[in-house]
Amino acid sequence: MSPARDKAQEFRALHRGRVPDHPLVLPGPWDAASARVCAAAGFPALAVPSAGVAAALGYADGATPADEMFAAVARIARAVDVPVSADVEDGYGLGAEELVERLLEAGAVGCNLEDSAGGVLKDPREQAEFLAGVRAAAADRLFVNARVDVFVHGDGDPERAIERAALYVAAGADCVYPILAPEAVLPLLRAGIQGPLNALAVLDGDGPSPAVLGGLGATRVTFGPGLQRRAAAALREIADGLTR
Repeated sequence: MSPARDKAQEFRALHRGRVPDHPLVLPGPWDAASARVCAAAGFPALAVPSAGVAAALGYADGATPADEMFAAVARIARAVDVPVSADVEDGYGLGAEELVERLLEAGAVGCNLEDSAGGVLKDPREQAEFLAGVRAAAADRLFVNARVDVFVHGDGDPERAIERAALYVAAGADCVYPILAPEAVLPLLRAGIQGPLNALAVLDGDGPSPAVLGGLGATRVTFGPGLQRRAAAALREIADGLTR
């Protein structure tokens, strides 16, 4: 087994056997320095957020050119020894084989793939076909986290989210990510979705903790660009202090 495949299997294993109040917590570094900080803190794997990378590179969320995103992921993966998964938005219009090749070249062992583009939900069956293509091209070398955007770009109907999730799991997705699903809906989603479930945590103190999200059904917890935004706010405070 190749080192890359070993690391992918290591990442996949982290999702198994989670107890309800102890989900897999994956911080979201946006560059090599922040990745090293997270790895040194003891996190077993990292989940690179596209919005955090975009901000670090000077782009609006969703506007980062594919080449720059893959280059950023590669710098992060080279900087740490732990597995790295990457949010690559909706795949940047790449075919499944090319997308998988670019991710593997960057050193990623997993990816998030959104089921919306330009704020509009994609046809779920077409998205499932795309995910099946990614799975076929990647085999066991990538952990595929299928994002379900019903709660951010749809009508927020949990049953619709469960229906889309079922198609994606059948297509080979390893995990489902109903981003921005309300806290109260997580138990319903957990009951209706097979396999690992990803929940988004916020860092402003108002949202539930990772342990609480785990108790509600989340297998793993990510933070999107939350860490990058918190770091930017801290730097802003320091910079303001320097001008006084």
